[in-house]
Amino acid sequence: MKNPECVTIKKYNKLVRDRIPEVIEKAGEKPYVKTLSKKEFLEALKKKILEEAKELVAARSEEDTINEIVDLLELLDALIAEKGISKFDICTLRRKKNEKKGAFEKRLFLIKTETKPRV
Repeated sequence: MKNPECVTIKKYNKLVRDRIPEVIEKAGEKPYVKTLSKKEFLEALKKKILEEAKELVAARSEEDTINEIVDLLELLDALIAEKGISKFDICTLRRKKNEKKGAFEKRLFLIKTETKPRV
């Protein structure tokens, strides 16, 4: 017989979407959360972006790929908002970078470079 005093604890220590605590409660678990400072939030956003990027790389189905792209876009939008950057500024910088370095339309993959010795 199980001891009712035994509690299973799962540690996450990561940024979650706003309604995740509700989802956890509906599943019969008790979430413990804290509100992050601006500095903590920015660091957590960057870590979460990396986590979601890794999940995008690992995605095997079209549905999983799309879901990871959605998560990344949501996180990037949150980072942009938190940093107080306007979408106009983002689009302007993107256009300038594309003019200077190009986009990714040609699907180029750099294998190596070679430098000839100067005479």
